[in-house]
Amino acid sequence: MKMIFAIVNNDDSTVASSALTEAGFSVTRLSTTGGFLMVGNTTLLIGTEDDKCKDAIEILRHHCTTRKRMNSSTTSFGAGLKNHSLPEEITVGGATVFVLSVDQMEKF
Repeated sequence: MKMIFAIVNNDDSTVASSALTEAGFSVTRLSTTGGFLMVGNTTLLIGTEDDKCKDAIEILRHHCTTRKRMNSSTTSFGAGLKNHSLPEEITVGGATVFVLSVDQMEKF
């Protein structure tokens, strides 16, 4: 058995979790905040059998897309050290996925 931790942008979380649920995966959503941009994310917890892990990751890959946005440089840590505060283009979205092996799972 595997436990998938997927950190996704809030903009993608509803569509991704709905697609996972429609495909038969059980999904738990946690509200989280990223440390770099200090914006809202959603961490999805997905428990699945080993042979279904790749299917879940493909669903995430399909629904969690990257995009460009303009961001004030004062949003991220260390911005106070810069001499300017011009907006900069950054990439947001996508997913960061961790897959862990599960020794035991009980549901009651």
